[in-house]
Amino acid sequence: MNKIKFLGVLIFMVSIMLGILFNFVNTQNKDNNNLIKIINQQKAFTQEISKNIFYISRHKDASTEQLNSSIKQFLSNMDRREDNLHNIHSIEIKEQSAKIMKLWNEFYILVQKFKDQKNVTTTYSNILLEKTVIEIYNKNLILVVEFDKLLKISKKHLGKELEMYKDIEYTLFGILTLLLLYLFTQLQSVLNFVNKFRSTSKNIIDNSSIKELEPIEHNGATGDISHVTENFNKLVQNINESINYSSEYIEHSYKSLEVVEDKIEDLMELIHTMEETQNSDNNLTKKEDAIIQSLEELTISAQNLKNLQKDLKNLTAHYEQ
Repeated sequence: MNKIKFLGVLIFMVSIMLGILFNFVNTQNKDNNNLIKIINQQKAFTQEISKNIFYISRHKDASTEQLNSSIKQFLSNMDRREDNLHNIHSIEIKEQSAKIMKLWNEFYILVQKFKDQKNVTTTYSNILLEKTVIEIYNKNLILVVEFDKLLKISKKHLGKELEMYKDIEYTLFGILTLLLLYLFTQLQSVLNFVNKFRSTSKNIIDNSSIKELEPIEHNGATGDISHVTENFNKLVQNINESINYSSEYIEHSYKSLEVVEDKIEDLMELIHTMEETQNSDNNLTKKEDAIIQSLEELTISAQNLKNLQKDLKNLTAHYEQ
C-alpha cells in the first residue's frame, strides 16, 4: 500500500508540474505574440510618419494633425513594448530592441527638425527642408529593415521556446501516462485479491465449509500485495496440511481399533471354546457379556472415526490421501 501511496503523490506532483508549465507556456506565447503585434504596429507607424512628412513637404498648407497622431501612437506603443520586454528572456531580442530604440531617437530628432524647419522661411529653407525629408526617408528605410530583423528574431525565439516547452510537456505527459498505467496494474492486483478474498469468504459463510478455500495466484503482483497473497496462500497450505495430518492420525486410530477388535473377537472365540469344554461359569459369562459390550463400543468408535475422516476429506478440495 505504501507503493500505491507513493505513486499517488508522484502522479499528483507531475500533474501540478504539467499545469504550471502549461500556464507558463500560454503566458510566454501571449507575451511573444503581443510583442510581434507591437513591432508590426511600430513599423507601420514609422512608415505612416514618413509618408505624412513627404506629403507635408509637398503641400505647405497641409495639416500636421495626422503626423502628430502617428507620433503619439508610436510613443504609446513604445511604452507597451517595454512592458512586454520584461517578460522576454532572449538577449538577442533585447539587443535588437535597443538598437531600434536608438534609431527611433535619431528618427524622432529628424522629425522634430522637419517640423521646426517647416515654420521657417528663408532663402535656403526649401533646400534644408528637402535634405531633412531625404534623411527621414533613409532613416525610415533603416528602421523598417531593423524592425523586420526584430520580427524574424522574435518568431525564431518563439519557435525554439515553444518547441523546448513542448518537449518538456510531452516528457512529463509520457511519465504521467506510465505512472497511471503502473498504478492501474497495482490497483488491479489489489482488486483481484479483494474480489478473490470476498468470493472465498462468501462461499465459506454460505456453505459453512472451507471446500472453496483455494490459493490466490500472484499474477505478477509485487510489494505489499505479493506479501499479503503469500501469507494467504501459506494459511491455506497450513489448513490443508493440518487436515491431512488429522485425517492420517484418525486413520491410524481407527485401524488400531480394528486390530483391537480382531483381538477381542479371538478372545471371544477362546471364551466360547472354554464354555463348551467346561461347566458353565457365571463369572465367565459375565466377563463375556462385558467383552461383547466393549466390542460393540469399539466398533461404534471405529465407525465414528471413519465418518470423521470422511468429513475431513470433504472439508477441502485440496485434500490428498
